[in-house]
Amino acid sequence: MQTKKNKTLGEFIIENQGSFQYSSGELSKLINAIRLAAKVVNHEVNKAGLVDILGTAGDVNIQGENQQKLDVLANDKFIQTLKNREIVCGIASEEEDDFIKINSHDERHQNKYVVLIDPLDGSSNIDVNVSVGTIFSIYRRVTPVGTPVTLEDFLQPGNNQVAAGYIVYGTSTMLVYTTGDGVNGFTLNPAIGTFYLSHPNMQFPETGKIYSVNEGNYVHFSQGVKDYIKYCQEEGKGRPYTSRYIGSLVSDFHRNMIKGGIYMYPKSSKASDGKLRLLYECNPMAFIAEQANGKASNGTKPILEIIPTELHQRVPFFCGSKKMVEKVETFINEKK
Repeated sequence: MQTKKNKTLGEFIIENQGSFQYSSGELSKLINAIRLAAKVVNHEVNKAGLVDILGTAGDVNIQGENQQKLDVLANDKFIQTLKNREIVCGIASEEEDDFIKINSHDERHQNKYVVLIDPLDGSSNIDVNVSVGTIFSIYRRVTPVGTPVTLEDFLQPGNNQVAAGYIVYGTSTMLVYTTGDGVNGFTLNPAIGTFYLSHPNMQFPETGKIYSVNEGNYVHFSQGVKDYIKYCQEEGKGRPYTSRYIGSLVSDFHRNMIKGGIYMYPKSSKASDGKLRLLYECNPMAFIAEQANGKASNGTKPILEIIPTELHQRVPFFCGSKKMVEKVETFINEKK
């Protein structure tokens, strides 16, 4: 894979099509559609505070969460962009009750890919000007091409992903993605609206000194997770670690991949299955992590091996530097 800097995302996609086993141009068009939608959403995010897009929209999504105005806007932009390009046969969004069937104007309906998306991760942070992001996951359909998609096309284990990525809307806007051949990051030049390769071959350090968890939920965690947090805070052998928690999965993950660390959202007495969604958040982030020499687990088994049973399924999530994830697994398994 070529990783020369100053290459545009478009050039990179074209030059590296050959490294993708299903190289036919469709996936490249799909990544380009996501790139376009990301630029539109980035533009809207940067206008927050200047126009009336802050605060709640007045609706509750399928997750039982209050939708922010920007949740709705980002969801609409990504869905509409993917529909207009006529390159997917189905879309599932964290903000939608059910998956969306896409029928191409081509009577043969030959599109092979489905996209699962969290349009605006961490959107509650928008009102206070904290970084947010978009997470996406791409699969090849498993039902026959030429027929309408079914739930089976979306309920695939993470190991079946053909591509995944995220966009972080921060001090600079970055698109980070993988097609199963390493992880590369592209930074948007807002002056000309072009993404440039800025972080080639991104890798998690094998271990790190950052742990990211909502410690406000500490009393509700299992004993194994509590013991690991205590371990992170102990003196000796490079500890105590630094606690850093933004509350936006994309931002926490991105920082930990660059600096070394672990992100944790365990199950608790308040959320017996965890809070994060397997299909929209955990699977794509796990795929990226494992392609970047990291690890992702539900505490006892790899995230990518979990067989989904429902569209909005939640799971515990531990993701980051390999040795740190293995260490928390040890604490959890000791207390099982």
